[in-house]
Amino acid sequence: MSFLRAEWRKLAIANYAIDKECLTEFLPAGTELDLWNGKCFASLIGFMFKNTRLLGIKIPWHVNFEEVNLRFYVKRFENGEWKRGVVFIKEIVPKRALTFVANTFYNERYETLPMSHKWSEDEQARTVVYSWTKAGKENVFQVTSSIESFEIGLGSETEFITEHYWGYTKINDFKTTEYEVTHPKWRAYEVKEFVINVDFGSVYGRRFEFLNTQEPTSVMLAEGSGITVENKKTIKTIRP
Repeated sequence: MSFLRAEWRKLAIANYAIDKECLTEFLPAGTELDLWNGKCFASLIGFMFKNTRLLGIKIPWHVNFEEVNLRFYVKRFENGEWKRGVVFIKEIVPKRALTFVANTFYNERYETLPMSHKWSEDEQARTVVYSWTKAGKENVFQVTSSIESFEIGLGSETEFITEHYWGYTKINDFKTTEYEVTHPKWRAYEVKEFVINVDFGSVYGRRFEFLNTQEPTSVMLAEGSGITVENKKTIKTIRP
């Protein structure tokens, strides 16, 4: 049985090209950075969990909720092929129980904060807004896009960002947890406008404060789909 089943919907994604050295301390053992056209990306992502089931059970008041995370991209070579995955700097959710389960059983870096979202559309555009409050300041990520979605092209930057199917978490310098995320290939919307009013230093730590003044290289909106998160396994590397 899958550890978690849910839908991830309306994924607003802002991608930042950053120096690889910023991520060295977060890189899990047994993985290496996954680059696109030589660029190292970190992504701010806001989306909705819908119809969430933990071990097949819907937990009251924990079925539909927002998440915002900052993540980067890695790969791991196993059995003659590369597994492409993500590592989370921090994941923000509005429910304390979610934070407890994720941090306790998956060794993730979740934080519970007040959150809200707003989806709206008219004949010309759709708007997706995710908001969260940290230290008394509201942070906002808003994307306005086309109404119609399009198929994500092979070899595109959007495919690179959305097609990572493994999650990795650094336990220590020699131990990593790995879990699989399954979903069909997503569709995306053409982004027309965006607003990012986020205090990265406050939310994600002073190491990422430079993102306050850095423009994203790209902003995307993906429709999302049903997903599963499979049970984790531990990877141990050999000490030198």
